[in-house]
Amino acid sequence: MGKESSTLLGILAGTAIGVTLGILFAPDKGSNTRQRIADEAGNARDKMSESAHHLRDKVADTVSNKKEDFDHQLEAIVSNVSHKTEDIITSLEQKLSDLKAKNKKFQKS
Repeated sequence: MGKESSTLLGILAGTAIGVTLGILFAPDKGSNTRQRIADEAGNARDKMSESAHHLRDKVADTVSNKKEDFDHQLEAIVSNVSHKTEDIITSLEQKLSDLKAKNKKFQKS
């Protein structure tokens, strides 16, 4: 995203500089030139605002997608751990049962 936003900012800055220089070197009355500069500055502001909104929406979508991916992965991990825990408990119960049986043999003697 950093590269994309830097490229977009560079294009917008280059366009604004080019338009401003073109207006300044064009033969016209000062009042017309100032009005054109103000109009172009407004247009550039609008374009930058639109680009910022687009970038914000794209970041929000990316964050949302990453959160969903993380939630699914976390769910899978918790489920896997739960199954492993059940296996461990079953194994421990079996070992406890074996130990109880061995202990009964010793008590009968």
